[in-house]
Amino acid sequence: MTGVASRRLGWLVNPSGFDPEGVCCAGALARENSVSDIHQWLRAAQADVLFEATSLNVESGQPAMGNIRAALEFGAHAITANKGPVVHGYQELRELAQSKNKRFLFESAVMDGAPIFSLFRELPVVHLKSFRGILNSTTNLVLTDMENGMSFESSVKKAQELGLAETDPTNDTEGWDATVKVAALVAVLMGVPIKPQQIQRQGITQLKAEQVRAARQQGQPYKLICRAQRTATGVEASVSPQQLPLSDPLSSVQGTSSAVYFETDVLPGLAIIESDPGVETTAYGMLADFIHAVHT
Repeated sequence: MTGVASRRLGWLVNPSGFDPEGVCCAGALARENSVSDIHQWLRAAQADVLFEATSLNVESGQPAMGNIRAALEFGAHAITANKGPVVHGYQELRELAQSKNKRFLFESAVMDGAPIFSLFRELPVVHLKSFRGILNSTTNLVLTDMENGMSFESSVKKAQELGLAETDPTNDTEGWDATVKVAALVAVLMGVPIKPQQIQRQGITQLKAEQVRAARQQGQPYKLICRAQRTATGVEASVSPQQLPLSDPLSSVQGTSSAVYFETDVLPGLAIIESDPGVETTAYGMLADFIHAVHT
């Protein structure tokens, strides 16, 4: 690794390679060479691959979009855990990568690195008709904790302490994170560009703890359900809290777990379930993308 960048540290470069044990030490990194922007950074680091992991920008996908575009134009593979560039620039960035004979990969953008995008790359001529699932770990944990007696506020605070929710949890609780994930899946797997603002969206903030507990006791628990369905004119998609019967497999997805069910023309019930992922899962998705990029 010859380059490290963050909002706090800036654009740091060591052409000879960073000490793996010192790369997490701000004092050691502060002694490295610093440049002013990503273009200088890529040149100084002589980057072969960019790992991009900035925070989600729902409206524009920046700065991740610009970082990935710069890396591909420089001639490096671009790997991201950020779904924003997939939603706002998938076609553009894919075509740019192809023109440079490089890869733009993003397995960790949805469900932390569970093999969704790579799976469909290995399923030739499969036509995806619809999908439904639970794609946001924070809201699923909040609903689970509310069922178990916690208030909405305490459940969100717990999610923040676990590192699942940001200081401002709005993207999760208002359904934006899940909506952007739906848009990413629709764009890549269905081939239909769609903006998050075009997806019907409702978060979980209007649900009261008593309401959530009562629903579980009645055998109709609430889940934040993500859906997309092909229509004669395109794709209809939505994110909203829904009550599910206990016979629905999504009703048993608890805590930080996620699940998605795909309906295709030849595989009518293809499911991917991820149980209690951690940061290692997201990191693995990026590692898998890296191995895929350099071996193909």
